[in-house]
Order: sequence, then structure tokens, then C-alpha cells
Amino acid sequence: MPSDKNNKIPFNEDNYTHNIERDNERKLDRRGFMKTLVGAAGVFAISSLPWGAIAAKELMGLGEKEYPHKKITNVSGLPIGDAVEFKFPGDHDDAILIRLSETNYVAYQNACTHLRCPVFWVKEEGEMICPCHHGKFNVETGAPTAGPPRRPLPEIQVKVENGAVYAVRVKRYEV
Repeated sequence: MPSDKNNKIPFNEDNYTHNIERDNERKLDRRGFMKTLVGAAGVFAISSLPWGAIAAKELMGLGEKEYPHKKITNVSGLPIGDAVEFKFPGDHDDAILIRLSETNYVAYQNACTHLRCPVFWVKEEGEMICPCHHGKFNVETGAPTAGPPRRPLPEIQVKVENGAVYAVRVKRYEV
């Protein structure tokens, strides 16, 4: 026969609940938990405020960032109706400049706003085309005219100076 000594629980509770009501344990009720949660969220919000304001300004497009001006091509090297590819604002950002008339130039980042496929200028059709999913963009505005793209191509503002065309800034588009 087993001894009674081994079958007795040395305290009043069973093994599953013996540590719930400890004397020195801090009690945290629902109200206390919510106060702690709101306080922690407030501390986090205040600590991230400067970064949040900067991010909101960028997302809202309040400032168009001007980059160091980059020469794209000489005016004499680009006939009317032709296009030239270039990199702007960074070395990995593909872009395209199209000369529409004697004095009218347009430039866009040429990654399709659908799935980032390259966009090409088709002079004969007067359209910018994404071959991946048959997306088309209006050359004068960058707005999508066909296919799955819903957002316009980001425009690159250019200026002509001393017989050359320069990329100046990437214009934010409205959603």
C-alpha cells in the first residue's frame, strides 16, 4: 500500500492553480491593462512623431525633391519625335526623354506602374507601351490609357539650358 505521505498535496490548492493568488504578485485587472496599453501606445506615438511627420509630408507629396541637375542629351542630338533613355534620379532609376516638338520635351520614369516592367516609346503610334500586359500611357501626361496600369508614370521635370536638356526633379503625382 502506498503511503499517505506521498499522496498529500503540501498546500491547499491543486497543482494547476497554486500560483494564481500569490501574495507578492501584482494584480492587473482589465482597467489597469488598458491604461498600460494606452500609455505604451502614447509613448510610442510621441517618440516616432518627427519621423511620422516627415513620412506624412513625403506621402502627401507636399515637397517635390529637387536632385542635382543631370544632363540628359544635347538638343541637337535629339530629333523631334525621338526618345533617349537615361538614369534619374539614381543610377538604377530608368527614365525616358521624348522630344514632342521644337520646344516641348517630356520625361518619365519608365517603369510601368503596374508591375514595374519597362515602358517603351513607339513613335509610329505616338504612345508609350508596356509590353508585359499591354499597358499604354499618354505621352503628354503619363496617364494610363489602356491595360492594367491605374496610376500615371512619375514625371521627371526637365529644363533646356545652353543647348542641352537637363533632368531637374521627379514630380509627385496625385492619387
